[in-house]
Formats: sequence, C-alpha cells, structure tokens
Amino acid sequence: MSKTKTYYIFYFLALFITISASAQTVTVKEKGNNQPISGVTLYNLKKTKSAITDINGKAQLDVFEDDETIFFQNFLFSKVQLKKSEVANNNYIVYMVMSIEDLNQVVISASKFEQSRRDIPQTIVSLDAEEIGFANPQTSADLLEGTGNIFVQKSQLGGGSPIIRGFSTNRLLISVDGVRMNNAIFRGGNLQNVISIDPFTIQNTEVTLGAGSVVYGSDAIGGVMSFHTKKPQLSYKDEVYTKANAVLRYSTANNEKTAHADFNIGYKKWGFLSSISYTDFDDLRMGSDGPDEYLRTRFVQRIDGVDTLVENPDPLVQVPTGYDQINLLQKVRYEPADNLNFDLGLYYSTTSEFSRYDRLIRPSNDGGLRSAEWDYGPQRWFLGNISLTKLSSRSNLYDKIKATTAYQHFEESRIDRDFQSDDRRTRIENVDAISFNLDLEKKLNSTSSLFYGVEYLYNKVSSEAFTTNINTNANAPISTRYPDGSTWQSIAAYTSLKYKPNTHFVFQGGLRYNQIVINADFTENNVFLDLPFDTSNSSPGAFTGTAGVSWIPNETIQWNFNASTAFRAPNIDDLGKVFDSEPGSVVVPNDDLKPEYAYGAELGLKLNFSNKVIFDIATYYTFLDDALIRRDFTLNGQREIIFNGESSNIQAIQNASQSDIYGFEIGAEINFTDNLKLRSQYNVIGGSEEGDDGEEVPVRHVAPDFGNTHLIWKYKKLELDAFAVYNGELSFDELSPSERSKPFLYAIDENGNPFSPSWHTFNFRAQYQINENFQLTTSLENITDQRYRTYSSGISAAGRNFIVALKYSL
Repeated sequence: MSKTKTYYIFYFLALFITISASAQTVTVKEKGNNQPISGVTLYNLKKTKSAITDINGKAQLDVFEDDETIFFQNFLFSKVQLKKSEVANNNYIVYMVMSIEDLNQVVISASKFEQSRRDIPQTIVSLDAEEIGFANPQTSADLLEGTGNIFVQKSQLGGGSPIIRGFSTNRLLISVDGVRMNNAIFRGGNLQNVISIDPFTIQNTEVTLGAGSVVYGSDAIGGVMSFHTKKPQLSYKDEVYTKANAVLRYSTANNEKTAHADFNIGYKKWGFLSSISYTDFDDLRMGSDGPDEYLRTRFVQRIDGVDTLVENPDPLVQVPTGYDQINLLQKVRYEPADNLNFDLGLYYSTTSEFSRYDRLIRPSNDGGLRSAEWDYGPQRWFLGNISLTKLSSRSNLYDKIKATTAYQHFEESRIDRDFQSDDRRTRIENVDAISFNLDLEKKLNSTSSLFYGVEYLYNKVSSEAFTTNINTNANAPISTRYPDGSTWQSIAAYTSLKYKPNTHFVFQGGLRYNQIVINADFTENNVFLDLPFDTSNSSPGAFTGTAGVSWIPNETIQWNFNASTAFRAPNIDDLGKVFDSEPGSVVVPNDDLKPEYAYGAELGLKLNFSNKVIFDIATYYTFLDDALIRRDFTLNGQREIIFNGESSNIQAIQNASQSDIYGFEIGAEINFTDNLKLRSQYNVIGGSEEGDDGEEVPVRHVAPDFGNTHLIWKYKKLELDAFAVYNGELSFDELSPSERSKPFLYAIDENGNPFSPSWHTFNFRAQYQINENFQLTTSLENITDQRYRTYSSGISAAGRNFIVALKYSL
C-alpha cells in the first residue's frame, strides 16, 4: 500500500471519528436569545451517569445509552428531560427556559400544584426572586405594596397590613411554603404578621386577588398571599455544589442598616440552605412638603420620674418609631429519586419592642397626649414544617401527592401606660398551631384533572395580663385579652375539577366543607367582667364553592370569568377578645357568632398584541353577608363598664352587617423595544355597608384609587426604572364612621373635618452587575420629598430616601 493511500485512509478515519464525536456533543442554549448555558448538569434517572456543560454550553453524551432519558438541570432554569434519541433528532441542541420567566407562566397557589397561568380563571399577581431583588424592599409588606395591586396600611414603622379588593387582616390569608400562617387570634384590626417573612429568602410570591376558600378554607375572602421560599439546590454530579450570597443595605430616611447572608451546599441527594438577616431601623423621617397635621411637634419624655410633654427639635422625625429585627432560616432537602422530595423548613423571626405610633399621637381631652407608653413587645414567629412531594405515580388515586405537617408558635404582647399614670399594663399572647395538609392531583383523562385534599388545624391560645406600678414594681392581675387556654380547630375536605377539552377553553370548579370547633373558658376574666357565661363551645360548619372559565379564542384575547363563595369562621379574637377598641370604648366577648359569607364574581379580559402591547383588565363584585363587625353591645343590661380605670362604652363583635364591595383594575405593559418597556397598574375600589342606624356607610378597608407607573430600561448589566406611585383622595364623606372618629390620623379639610388627601411620588431605581460576583442596587424614592400618609395609616411615609445595597455572590 502506498504512503498516499495510507494517508487518505488515516485521514478519513480521523474525520469519521471527529464527526462521530461531535455527533455525541450536545449544546444547551437559553430559549429566546440562543445564548449557551454553562454549568448545566446532565444525568440519568438513577443518577449513575452525569456530565456538565462547559463555558460554551457543550457536554459529551457518549456515557448515555440511545434509549436512556437524560435530565438537564440548572437552578436558574426549568428542568428538561429528553431521551438521547430525541436530543439527536433535535440536532443535538437543547433549549432551556429560565425559571424566573417561567414563573410568570406557571402558578402553584391555585391548586397547590403547578398549573399554567392561562388555565386559571382568577387574577393572580406574581413576583419572582429577580424582581424582588431589583425592588429591594425593606420588608415583605413593602414588597406586596410594590405590586401596584395591593394597598398597605401602617400603624407604625414595624408594620404593614395588606388590603386586597376592600378586604384586609383576618379576611385575607397568608401562606408560607403551603402552610397557613393565619391563626386563632388574627384580628379585624390591622395586622403586622407579614413582616415576619424575610424578603431575602423569597423565591416567588403569588397573590390571588379574590376568594380562595375552596383550597385554603376560612379567611380567604379577599385574597390569598402565597410566599414560596428558596429551596436548597442539589449537585447532580460528583462535585459538591456550593453557593453563597451576602447583602449590605443602607437607607437614609430611617437610617436603616441591614446585613444578610445565605449559604447553600448541595450533594447528589441532599441539599442544605442557611440564611440570616438582621435589620436595624432608627426613627423615620417624613417629607417636608405636605399637611402640617402630620408633623410630630411634641412627644412624651419621662424627666426626673415625671411624664413631661417636650417639643420635638425636628417635627419631621417621628419619635419613637425605630426597631430592629432578626430572621433565620434553615432548610434541608432530600431527593432519593427524581420524582420524590422530602423538605424540612425551620423559620424564626423576632423583632425588638417597637412603639405603636398611632396610639402615641392620640390627643387627650385637655389637649395633651393620651399615652405615655404604647409598645408592642417582641413579635416572634417560629415555623417548622416537613413535606413529602411525589410528582409521578402509577396509583389509581393520584398522579401527584403532597403531604405537609407543620408546627408554629406565635408570640405578641402589648405594653401601655397612660400619661402621668404609675400603672403600666402588659398583656402577652402566645399561640401554638399544628397543621396537616394532604393535597393530591389525578389526571382522569386527556382533558380532565382532579385536585382534592384534606386539612386539619389546631390552635391553642395562651393569654396573660398584669399591671405594674412603675415606682414599686408591684404587679397585680388584670383581665386578659383572650380567654387563657382556649382552642380553635378546623377539619376540612375539598375537591376541584379542571376540564380542558382544547387549548381555547378551560373550566375549573370546586367544593369544600369546613367544620370548626371552638372552646373557650372565661372563668378567670369573669372576675373582672361578670359575663353571663363561663364557657363557650361552638362548632359552626361551612360549605363553599367556586366555578370559573377561561376562554382563549386566539393568541390576542383571553376572557376569564369566575364565581365563588368564601367564608370566615369566628375565631378566638372574634369570640373572646377584651380590649379598648377606641378612646372610651371596650370590646367584650360574644359567644353568639356564626361564620360570615362572601359571594363574589370576577370578569377579566387580557389583550396581548404580539407581546408588544398587553392589557390586563378585571372587574369584580363581592357581597359579604352576616359580616362580623364591631358594634355597640349590652352586658348584663349595661351599656357601659369601668375598664382600665375609666367608664367605657361596651362593644362586641357581632354578625351585624352586610357589605357590597366592587372595583375595577387595569394593568398595561408596552414593550417599545427588547430593552425599553412601560408598565402601569391602576385600581378603583368602592363599597358600602350597613351602619349602626341601618343607613349605608363607606366600608372601612376600601382604599382610595391607587396605582403606579414604571418606565424600565435594561441593557446588558444595567437596569434602570423611573416610576411614579399615586393615591387618590378620600373625602370626609367617603371615610367610614370608625375612621372619622380618629381625626388625629388625618389631614383637616376646609370645613374642619378629617380627610385623606391624594398624593404622588416620583422615584428612580438602578441596578448594575459590576462583575459575576458583585451587584449594586440603588434607589432614590420620593424625590420631591412629599409629606403623605397612606389611608388609615397612623404613621407618615418616608420622605426623600436614598437606598443603596451591595450584593456579593460566590
């Protein structure tokens, strides 16, 4: 054989080997921009074979058999699974979708399992980790407010009470990783529990606007706020996967100092995620341009053992409002098989004591201030939950199953003392809550899926109270806020059907039955109240249902219609509370309560013009029957009793009202280019209810018209956002009677009546990815330094505020 022939044989042999080798090389790209993705782990079902993509998104497939299923895994992207033969048929190119973008198309809160957003007939607002990081909120309440769909009330800096479609507090439900946070003492007054959720640990938030009682039970009348925290990331290869983040943040309006760190370590089957956040706030400075009624001109200071009114050297500083907070999280994930997960979550949050600012600015009859002290004690929350999730099964009963059991402990307290009084009152509440949820999904056929489940809840309330003489430190018992040792239980079953005969039409409907059992013993409090009963045993039941359709005639139009019932069962706060609701009034227990029911409907329209111009429009109506509301009451034939040393009008929670609430929402997004877009949201809400005299009056938690508009530009490593936030006016006639009775919270109109003025702010935000390790986020909020106070709030909002955060990732 000649040298030439030998050369050609070796040449073609080498070429064949090269072609064969290249045919075994897959390239993984991001769908949409075709950019290669490095660090994607490829593995088989048993995880005995693996590979990882290089900087060019390439990996060798020669270790896998032709009929073997390959999983493509990267924590930033949705998992893909393909047979090796399918990869070959796709010319060895695999596209992955960023999970951040995918979250906008997939929701969990509607059924506890992933569904396409297009299949849900209700309005659901989603925020993902990237959006949360860019918004850079101080608390989870601020995070919700930034959506443009949720109104947030604040009585103090350490607070934030969401209002959704005219409902708030115990008519909204909060869920953390599928565990219900609402407990037996969630009240009708403003709630601060949402600030216990650390925004640094949130992977995504889904807010269902409107009723959600079929899946979530009692309290889900106005909406459901589902927070899903970050999960530990596994390795899926021989090397251990590690990831760490650290954040430092500072803001000028309240001299905020925040530090956060989290660390992830992942093995093939085990993952661990640890997180810690610490925040310290000083007193909040309000804006310089606005109503003088909001100024903090005087405050109480104890000088030489005497309460003294002193002039505030800077009336823009709201004294005292500062506090600090610590959040801890530890999560463990075990994945013995690709479709089976065990998750353990441990969450802890605690605040320092913080002042209830709206009570400290209440005037007294002589023109001074009513309270010398009014503090919330540390707000503590612990959650421990264990869940099992199986996403693929051959069982006749289910295809997917999730079982979650959880224990929660809540602690809150109230410490107050009247001006120039020697007696400090302390009331301390603890709730221990146990829950179990079993949720299942079964695909009945190609067009129908069944969701169903059961739930059990048990709450035990401990309550103590005493008064302390600040001179002698002598303690004496007083009436507790709640009946000590009372229990609240709920057992429920639900089912929901999804019918999707084609890509243009989806029907979803469901039913739930809830049985509530309440036991309370008032013997100890009867020493002070002389109630006509010593115990209360109640067991109300409730049926709820929902039915809705999504009709998508083409790629441009989507219609949604949903009708539902929802309920809220009376809890220990409704049935057994004793507290001073307002100056000169006291709320006493009432054991004659039944659930309140809401009947509602929503019609929505989404218009999508080739993803260039998008409109999302919804209108809704809710009728609340047998509403649990605070009204005047008699006790042993008496209309007044002595409480906290003064004659007080008697009130109680009663099924004493009906409410009509209605509204209109519109959202718009205009994508001028791939880099520049305009996004806006606007909400109009109205409502009325029966007043004490039977006349129609405004509903307390119906917020003024509100919204925001953002102009966002994003290019490579830089993202800029210029945005405006705005609220309409509520005149004196538009305020509910309970709000008119608190003029010290409001501005004064030309007739001398309280009202809530309109306001707006201009703001600017920027984020720059310095390199692969460092990210800088800055904001300048309320640029024109407006002095404003959101409706029903007791504290004015921040004035001009510069915020800077530096994130380091490794």
